[in-house]
Amino acid sequence: MASIKRIKAQVRISLGVLVVGLLLMTYMIIVEGEPGALPLLLVLVGIAGYCTSRYRLGSRYRLGKQTG
Repeated sequence: MASIKRIKAQVRISLGVLVVGLLLMTYMIIVEGEPGALPLLLVLVGIAGYCTSRYRLGSRYRLGKQTG
C-alpha cells in the first residue's frame, strides 16, 4: 500500500505532465494550427493520473489511515 508521501508525489508528477501537455498543445496550435496526438495524450494521462492519485489520497483519509 502506497504511503501518503508517495501519493502526493504522484499528484505533483501528474500535474507536471498535465502542464507540459498544455504548454506543448498551445505551442503546436500556434505553430501548426492543430494540437497533435502527443500533447493530447499527455493532457489525458495527466488528468487521469491526477484524478486517480487524488482518489487514492482521499480514500486513505476517509478510512482513517492518516499516518505515514
